[in-house]
Amino acid sequence: MRTVIVNLGRIVTGRLDRPFAEGDAIVMEDGLIRAVGTASSADLASADVVIDAGGTIAIPGLIDSHVHITFGDYTPRQRVVGYLESYLHGGTTTAITASEVHVPGRPKDPAGVKALALAAQACFRDYRPGGMRVHAGSIILEPGLTEADLAELAQAGIWLAKAGFGAFATPHDYAPLMRAARDLGMITTMHTGGSSIPGSSGIWAEHVLASHPNVSFHVNGGPVAMPEAGFARLVEESDIALQICTAGNLRTALLTARLLEEAGQCERLLIATDTPTGSGIMPLGMFYTISHLASLGGMPPERAIAAATGNNAEVYRLNSGRLEEGRDADVVLIDACAGGSKTDALSALVNGDVPAVGAVVTAGIPRFVGRSRNTPAAMKPVRVAHCTLPFDFSGAAH
Repeated sequence: MRTVIVNLGRIVTGRLDRPFAEGDAIVMEDGLIRAVGTASSADLASADVVIDAGGTIAIPGLIDSHVHITFGDYTPRQRVVGYLESYLHGGTTTAITASEVHVPGRPKDPAGVKALALAAQACFRDYRPGGMRVHAGSIILEPGLTEADLAELAQAGIWLAKAGFGAFATPHDYAPLMRAARDLGMITTMHTGGSSIPGSSGIWAEHVLASHPNVSFHVNGGPVAMPEAGFARLVEESDIALQICTAGNLRTALLTARLLEEAGQCERLLIATDTPTGSGIMPLGMFYTISHLASLGGMPPERAIAAATGNNAEVYRLNSGRLEEGRDADVVLIDACAGGSKTDALSALVNGDVPAVGAVVTAGIPRFVGRSRNTPAAMKPVRVAHCTLPFDFSGAAH
C-alpha cells in the first residue's frame, strides 16, 4: 500500500540533532517511509491514499514505553475494554509493556512467570488494536529464576526483563539476574521510587545503580518519587535512560529533564505514561507530559517530542520513532485545537495545551483522518484528498 501526505506545515523528525525536515510531504509504501520532504507526480498518481494535511504538523507516532499490558485490549486494573485503541486516538502508535504485573492472580514461581511472558508476547504477535504496535511479554524477575531460564526466554524471543515486583529480600538482589539479562541482549527495566502495589518495596538510586538497567522506570515516581538526592546520582553516575511518566511526580519530572539538559545528555530522557494504573487511563498522557516539559520546563517542543519518539526508539531498538527514509511508517498529524489561543501545534504545546490529532497512520495505513475521538477538532482541516480503496478513514465521533 502506498500512502502520501501532502501540504504539511512542518515536519518534526523525532531527532534531537536534526529536529525538523525540509519540505511538505511524506511518502510511505509497504509499511515504511520512502521519502520525507517531497512527493513526485508519480508518487501521487500511484498512491492508494493521499492525505491533505491542510498545513498541520507531522510528528512520528508516539511511543509509550510504560504501558501495563495484560491480554488483549483490556485492563483489569480499570476494567476497561478498548483502551489501547483509545490511546492510538491520542497519537500513541506504539505501546511497550511494563511487564504483565497487573494480570489477576499473576504467577510468581519461575515456571509461571516464564509462561506469562511467553503468553503475553504471543497474544500481540499478530494483534494490533486500532493499528497500534504492542510489544508485550516482559519477564518479571523472581527468586528461583536462573540464567538458564533467561537464556531459554531470549531464545524464544523475549527481549524485555523487569525488576521491581519480585519477592526478593532486598532490591540489591536483582543485580545478578539483571546483569545476566543484559548479557543476553535483553532490554532491562527497573521500578524506581516508592512501592506502587502491595508486597513490593521502594527502590532508590543506590539500588538502580547496583543493577544498572537500561531504563529506570518512572524515575519521577510511580506514583511516589525517590529521595531527592537520587536524581543527580543517576544522572552523574550512570548512562541509564531515565523515563518520566505522566502518572508520576511532575516536579521531579521537570527536575530530571533539567539535570539531563545540564549534563548534555538529553538523549537519555524518555517519556511514557505508566498507565493504566491507579492514576487511571490516559489516552492523551504522552501529550500532557510533552506539554508540561514545553510550557513549565522551557524545553523546545520538538525536543520534548523526541523524548516521546526517537529517544524511546533508540533505547528500545525499534525502527519507528523518527520521520526519515527506511523507518516504520508511523505518522501523526497535529495542530492547535479549534477555539484555542494559538495557531499551530508547537505554539500550543509551549502554551501548555495538548494538540489536536488530525490523523494517525501506522505501518503506512491511515487509521483515521480528520478527527480524533479524544481531542477537539484541529484548527486546520485534514482530509483524504484521494483514495482508491473501499475504506472510510473518518474517526468515530465522541
